[in-house]
Amino acid sequence: MTNLSARIYEIVSNIPRGEVMTYGQIAEMLGDKRLARAVGNALHKNPDRENIPCHRVVNFKGELSKSFAFGGIEAQRRLLESEGVKW
Repeated sequence: MTNLSARIYEIVSNIPRGEVMTYGQIAEMLGDKRLARAVGNALHKNPDRENIPCHRVVNFKGELSKSFAFGGIEAQRRLLESEGVKW
């Protein structure tokens, strides 16, 4: 795991249940809004779904990820709705 990936996973691990962040917001927290794609790539390779809730990350429009790596858009929707997030 790269240092960048570790930082991404740390940020995502701290997104509270029932809340979401965008790839861009995470990139800005890393200090470079151009890293949004790198955030997506790291989350696609999430090594620990139990502790790194990548389903809480949405695109810049606040929409669900069409390429959610762990079951598709409907899986992401179900996970978020189970946490009280409404779409």
